[in-house]
Amino acid sequence: MKFFNKAALAALASGAAFPALAQEAMSLDEKVNQTFAQFTGPFVNLIFAPLPGTSFPWIVLWLVVAATVFTIYFSFVQIRFFTHSISLVKGDYSDPDDAGEVSHFQALATALSGTVGLGNIAGVAVAVGIGGPGATFWMILAGLLGMASKFTECTLGVKYRNEYPDGTVSGGPMYYMKKGFQERGLPGGGFLAILFSIFCILGALGGGNMFQANQAHAQITQITGDFPGWITGIIFAAVVFAVIVGGIKSIAKVTEKIVPIMGILYVGAALIILLVNYDQIGWAFGQIFAGAFTGLGVAGGFVGALIQGFKRAAFSNEAGVGSAAIAHSAVRTKEPITEGFVSLLEPLIDTVVICTMTALVITISGQLIFDAEAGVYILNEAGSAIATVGDTSGVALTSAAFASGISWFPYVLAIAVVLFAFSTMISWSYYGLKAWTYLFGEGKISELTFKIIFCIFIVIGAAASLGPVIDFSDAAIFAMAVVNITALYFLMSIVREELRSYSARLKSGEIKKFAH
Repeated sequence: MKFFNKAALAALASGAAFPALAQEAMSLDEKVNQTFAQFTGPFVNLIFAPLPGTSFPWIVLWLVVAATVFTIYFSFVQIRFFTHSISLVKGDYSDPDDAGEVSHFQALATALSGTVGLGNIAGVAVAVGIGGPGATFWMILAGLLGMASKFTECTLGVKYRNEYPDGTVSGGPMYYMKKGFQERGLPGGGFLAILFSIFCILGALGGGNMFQANQAHAQITQITGDFPGWITGIIFAAVVFAVIVGGIKSIAKVTEKIVPIMGILYVGAALIILLVNYDQIGWAFGQIFAGAFTGLGVAGGFVGALIQGFKRAAFSNEAGVGSAAIAHSAVRTKEPITEGFVSLLEPLIDTVVICTMTALVITISGQLIFDAEAGVYILNEAGSAIATVGDTSGVALTSAAFASGISWFPYVLAIAVVLFAFSTMISWSYYGLKAWTYLFGEGKISELTFKIIFCIFIVIGAAASLGPVIDFSDAAIFAMAVVNITALYFLMSIVREELRSYSARLKSGEIKKFAH
């Protein structure tokens, strides 16, 4: 996922050509900021509060512990069924007559487009900057564990989805909370479903929408120079609406093309840097493994590396948040567990592959120098400290690291940020839509209403610098994880029964590949 650049947000009030209007807009922004912060501050502080005596947010521990529990409970399902997951994505077991709207690959691409983003670009730089190269080790470990969380929630998403006569489906945590709890005779499922849906809508409009438009405009203006943000917002809103008005099938057709392009563009650039510096790859991995347990002199040492690695993985791949289960619920299948297998590839791609590529390039590039006196890493050229998640120096560090081997990479980075922002917006529009229709009912008018609201918020996000609004939506996304993981603990035995049944039938040959 994408986390949140307060410094950039504060600098983004566009309209330099109209100083009076800009000044008026700024004062309005400030009033909204101040008023909104008074009401939402306690909630934001609660969600991201650190554990006593540490800088480790309790919400990250909540996610990592759940991932560990699911990994053990399902006997390392992410390892045992990894090759089968690949076969499913390839379509080897896909029956076109099964209920659902999209293929396994399209569902995976849609969910990935909602998680791969600035967290992989700026967030990793911040994690390595604070925790040293060793943070990468813990980031990889948390990503591998998170695969089990995705497996659990996406299996339940398909199992308890609603299938309609016209072939459309609706699924996600709100459906398995209500229906799964009812099936087991447990109280409170309906309340959890409503709470999750509210948080999902707030997160979709803010973190999955406004922030993305805001960051895209910031990156574009770095290349083109300043111009009003509402122009970027209107362009994005028009393109996004043209995609999302067609529903999940239209979204999937776009994401299945844009996600591979994003991945090839970014990972390809990283591979070029690594190939040019192939003789340093072994050294870089040595720094990662040594730093994971010693800290290599970084402030906080071993604990600092662990905290930063776990934070980045949790913030990047959203395992346990429940958002991906909404996208995966639309898949064409009659076996819910198959989409669980497909979904476990997400944290592997997002965190283990893409985030590790970023960390390796940064480590090898020499752009990061540890300032022993200050106890922080600084940029070699810019000389600015790498401070907190969301600091602008995160993007600067990644850009500088890649530019050390590819001089024109900042332009590629600008394209990547725009693509990441666009893909995230269309994916989160679907997440928000399904939460909206759960609360307000299915139907064309209900869906169109939300899609219009969503596109209006794109323009607002690109034009304004509403920091506390973004903070609140950010917290709402992780509040989804509190509700979702609570439900998963009550329902994970159902997933284990699905796993046992499918595994037995797969071994007996009852489940066969389809000829395509």
